[in-house]
Amino acid sequence: MAASPGYKEYILDLLTAVDGVSARAMFGGVGLYVDGTMFGLITRSDRFYLRVDEINQPDFEAMEAEQFIPHEDKPEQNQMKMPYFEVPADVLEDEEELPRWAQKAWEAARRNKKPKKKKS
Repeated sequence: MAASPGYKEYILDLLTAVDGVSARAMFGGVGLYVDGTMFGLITRSDRFYLRVDEINQPDFEAMEAEQFIPHEDKPEQNQMKMPYFEVPADVLEDEEELPRWAQKAWEAARRNKKPKKKKS
């Protein structure tokens, strides 16, 4: 099962105030990018997450947002946690606040971007 096209379009519509957002299919979900840097994701179960680091993670924790766990539907697999938290409903529904959170997520992604390996 893949992320639904309707939910993807809904999220992209909410992010129109963020310049340069693009979406790419990945692992049944969708990665959200600005300038080639992934800052958000939509899972195949239509859940929307933003990238965090030590600077913006407390905002998500204060609103009791859930951290992204890949394969949460398969408890027998390794349950690693990833640096993405689900966007709280109050933020998702606020057309002024969501772009700010998305910008902070993009900044977190940029700060923590691993350099690309050089081809030999």
